Amino acid sequence: MGKGQRSQPMYSNEIIEAPQDAGKLASSGVFQTVPASSSSLLGHNDIEYGSVAVSAPAETKVQTAPKELPHEKPHEVQDIPFFTLMTTYMSFLLLVVLAHFEDFFGKIFMPKQYVQVRVQNGYAPMVSDFESMWSRHVYARMRDCFNRPIGGVAGGHVELIDRVTHDYNKSFQFTGKLQNVLNLASYNYLGFAQSEGPCADKVEEAMREHGIAQASSRIETGCSKLLVETEEMVARFMGTEAAIIVSMGYATNSLTMPSLVSKGCLIISDELNHSSLIAGSRLSGAVIRVFRHNDTRDLEKQLRRSISQGQPRTHRPWKKIMVVVEGLYSMEGEFCNLHKLIEMRNKYKFYLFVDEAHSIGALGKRGRGICDHFNVDPREIDILMGTFTKSFGAAGGYIAGSKALIDHLRVNSYAAVYSEAMSVPVLAQVSSSMRMIMGEDREHALEGQQRLDQLALNSKYFAKGLRKLGFMILGDPGSPIVPLLLFNPAKMPAFSRECLKRNIAVVVVSYPATPIIAGRVRFCISASHTREDLDYALEQVSEIGDMLMLKFHKDVINQDTKKLK
Repeated sequence: MGKGQRSQPMYSNEIIEAPQDAGKLASSGVFQTVPASSSSLLGHNDIEYGSVAVSAPAETKVQTAPKELPHEKPHEVQDIPFFTLMTTYMSFLLLVVLAHFEDFFGKIFMPKQYVQVRVQNGYAPMVSDFESMWSRHVYARMRDCFNRPIGGVAGGHVELIDRVTHDYNKSFQFTGKLQNVLNLASYNYLGFAQSEGPCADKVEEAMREHGIAQASSRIETGCSKLLVETEEMVARFMGTEAAIIVSMGYATNSLTMPSLVSKGCLIISDELNHSSLIAGSRLSGAVIRVFRHNDTRDLEKQLRRSISQGQPRTHRPWKKIMVVVEGLYSMEGEFCNLHKLIEMRNKYKFYLFVDEAHSIGALGKRGRGICDHFNVDPREIDILMGTFTKSFGAAGGYIAGSKALIDHLRVNSYAAVYSEAMSVPVLAQVSSSMRMIMGEDREHALEGQQRLDQLALNSKYFAKGLRKLGFMILGDPGSPIVPLLLFNPAKMPAFSRECLKRNIAVVVVSYPATPIIAGRVRFCISASHTREDLDYALEQVSEIGDMLMLKFHKDVINQDTKKLK
């Protein structure tokens, strides 16, 4: 058996239909007033999870995904103005210089404020001053933009608990007031995060029947009937032979990967993979190599070089090779090139691990994730991972694949052997929301599909609106994650605070979660958002964009408009 072939098993059903187009967006302007029959704010329930039944499902249009996605950076990223790049780099340079300057003189004149980064009684500091410099001098300046406490359900709208600071974000005091804001920050893609409705009722019934938790790991006394039934449903939903549920989404990756690969194996990982995938890869003891984001040509170079050279020093064949990607990248809003990856998998005989934390439930005509979106048989992928945190309004995650793979994980995965079994309320939420998406809930047979159609429509409408306004955004069409590039570090807290003044909650992201020049605000679209919500957000974001000079493509759009006229 040649190098790179699957020389030992990884402990590794239905064909997915083609994805649908969510329908044509409004062609008569971004801020056009929509009839009340299209979307309306109806009260508490609609504030929480939107009026998913009022919008007619989008017309279905079968598409065929392209075999090859572009390898170069998106057009928007290539068109970054030189002045913007220069000022962004200079801003970060100035921040670092001023931070070192402040630390140098602060240790001399204000030593009490630097006790935590000095040697005390012979003990080395837990965190050095250089390592904590970023959090003390950059994060601290915008700390009020993060960890905002909420006082209700994180639905389409959410109640924020008001707080103030009088010492430059070192501490906060609550005012006792609540602020109702439009929630564009939560991963509530299908609007199942709710305290009322069919899912909440099912959760209450399950708690009365089964209690709260099993108080044990799954391998001991935590394997309940509800857990087994939910795992069978997940396998049926994913179109695989079997599935295993883990009580924590992060642990689904970090504690499962060490049971799949080990010393003598090779992991080739996308450079923008999630932290949980990186942690799991490191814990496994396997050799880790990285390829450029979504660049299958670079991946093929890595594969050919690794297979031809074998293991370091000994040059023996690799025991296993596993390529790790995400279905939908949470910071970029981009899809993986699944068709090409499967083609390469069949050619080079590696195992394919796809993280569907953000794509499952949010992509595809039937909400089956990236396989559904690209019309791919899920059995073509060796390991399918996903979480219930986003589209299902719950917690935890799953691994789906062959029965041999899942049987192996049940007795070898740290998450299955040592961690607690998933609690009853969470299992009931997963089961009820998934049954609704699959159309198996007779009382709400159409609601799941209506939510899927509404999410697809909202995602395309909002992204198109931002582009028409001249903003520089990332992401593929149909992604519920819409990143808008801010670049300059000072614009991130300014954008977040201006949105909060206008009763909009957003998430801003910067280095080290993104490249140093690619600071951004990440909008998360939900089926619970009405058309009025999105129009209001676009109008307010447009005003903020003019204020902060963020419309980098405004001139290009104006030129195109003149040409059309």
